[in-house]
Amino acid sequence: MRPCRGSAWAASALLLGSAAVPFLAPAAGASTASPAVCSSSSRPALAARLTRDILAAQRGRVSAVAVGVDDPGMGMTCWLNGSQPFDSASVVKVTILGALLRKAEDQHRHLTRNESALATAMITRSDNNAASALWAELGRSYLRHFLNLAQMGQTALGPGGYWGLTQITAHNEVVLLRLLLHPNAVLDATSRSYALNLMAHVVRSQRWGVPAGAPTSLTVHVKNGWLPRATHGWRIHSIGCFTGRSGDYSIAVLTQDNASMAYGVATVEAIARVINRDLNPATMARTPSSASSPSAGKPDETIPALPNIP
Repeated sequence: MRPCRGSAWAASALLLGSAAVPFLAPAAGASTASPAVCSSSSRPALAARLTRDILAAQRGRVSAVAVGVDDPGMGMTCWLNGSQPFDSASVVKVTILGALLRKAEDQHRHLTRNESALATAMITRSDNNAASALWAELGRSYLRHFLNLAQMGQTALGPGGYWGLTQITAHNEVVLLRLLLHPNAVLDATSRSYALNLMAHVVRSQRWGVPAGAPTSLTVHVKNGWLPRATHGWRIHSIGCFTGRSGDYSIAVLTQDNASMAYGVATVEAIARVINRDLNPATMARTPSSASSPSAGKPDETIPALPNIP
C-alpha cells in the first residue's frame, strides 16, 4: 500500500481539524511526579476507576513509568508522569514515518518504491537499518519541522544518527497517535491510513505491550521499543491505537529502570490490561500478545555509550 498524493497544508494551520477532538492540554511536569489523574466530564466515575487501576497496576514495580491515555469519544484523558523524558528506542520510528509521509504531502507525490519498502520494514519488523536510512534521508531540519507542525514540543531528536536516543514523553506520543487517528492539518487521510495499516501488521513477536487485554473486536495498531543501557537499565516502551468501536482511543506506556526486557514488558502489560478493560467493559479480552520469551529478545538498537546524553 502506498499513500496517494496529498496537498500541502498552510504552515499556520497547525491545530487538529476536527471540532469533535479537542486539543490535548500539556501533561503535568515530570518534576512534580504527580500521580495518575484521569479526567472526563461525562464519565467521572470511570475516570476515578481508571486512576485507581493504573496506580494499582504499577504499584510494587521498580520500573519508572509514564502513561498517557486518550479516548476523545469518552472525553477521557489520563497522565502519569506525562512530561517525563525517556530515550525513545524504536517507538521514534512512528515519528520518522509521520515525517516521511508529511514530506511526501509537501512535495505532492507518492512515496517512492524504496521509501515504501523502508517504511514497511521499519514499522512491521522494527528494522534499524531502514530507520537509519529514512532518518538520514529526511534530515534533522525536516524532522524538527515535523515536530513543530505536530506540536510535539517535548520531543528532542537524538544526537547525530542516534535516533534511538531521541527524548520522548508520554504526552507527545499520545499527541502523535491522535494525529494518526483523527482528521488534522498535519497528515491527510491517506497518510494516516497508511501509517495505521503498517502498525496493524507488526510481526507477531513484537505485538506485546499495550495490546494486552484489548477486546478481540478491535484492531490494534502498535509500535514497541526496547533498549538496554548502562544507566536506567532496560527502556521498554509500547504505544498503540485501538480502532473498531464507536470511539477510537490510544495508549502510551513508557518505562525504564527495568532489570530485564521481560520485567519491563510485564510492567507495561499490567498497566495496559487494566486500561483496556476499563475502557471496554463487558467485552471479551484479547489474550496477552507478548512474545513467548521476551527476555530472549535482542535489543532493537545497538548504541555505544555517549557522554552527556540528556
